[in-house]
Amino acid sequence: MDDPSFEDGELRRRAAADGADLVLDLDGFEGPLDVLLSLARDQKVDLTHISILHLAEQYLTWVARMRRANLELAADYLVMAAWLAYLKSRLLLPAPPGEAAPSGEDMAAALQFRLRRLEAMQEAGQRLMVRPRLGREVFARGMPEHLRGTATTVYDLTLYDLLKAYAGHRLRQEAGGPLHISPAELYSVEAALDRLRRLLGRHVPDWKTLSAFLPRDPADPLLRRSALAATFVASLELVKEGVLELRQTEPYGDILLRSPAGRGKR
Repeated sequence: MDDPSFEDGELRRRAAADGADLVLDLDGFEGPLDVLLSLARDQKVDLTHISILHLAEQYLTWVARMRRANLELAADYLVMAAWLAYLKSRLLLPAPPGEAAPSGEDMAAALQFRLRRLEAMQEAGQRLMVRPRLGREVFARGMPEHLRGTATTVYDLTLYDLLKAYAGHRLRQEAGGPLHISPAELYSVEAALDRLRRLLGRHVPDWKTLSAFLPRDPADPLLRRSALAATFVASLELVKEGVLELRQTEPYGDILLRSPAGRGKR
């Protein structure tokens, strides 16, 4: 019962009983592109000069032959056959005017590029597989060697390098470390708004200069300038709210302010 000839005869009898021949797929194709590359190699022509039209006809003939042999083809093989038939029609027939789809020549060039890339990948895989393998063509040594390494420090410096390093070290010491700048104290717009609201809580009928509403002579000049700028911005905000009036009689003159006319009258 273990005789191979008996098993082969049994398979043939079963295939004959089913009304079909025994079909063996020994090509080992991994996809429709692999079939196309194999057909292109049979033409013994460079892929950059191969006839895509002739290649499409060969693939369609191959698909028809496999179908006649009752070989169940995968869906991607049939999809490729349909696409090649469409490509063949685009190459043979002129393109309709104003069509936005890619031309047959562009589609053929894209197919040539994919075939060249697949060929390059297959060649790279073959070169990788023929390299010597550890444990088959190349063997590691059985006994590890305990080698000790000795590190020796060699100073290759000139007198100029030593003096430069020493001077840089002294400069870093004299600098006293990193420079820290303390944040400046400034008068905020919120503080100026609060101060103006408190001072204008009572009615101010007469025009008064903006400097009359500044804090009492800040010692820091930067704080004095920030107080003036913040008070001016706060006065503009109060003018927008309608609780203050501003006036300036001449360019670069004093800025005057008062309560709106009619405010505070009974």
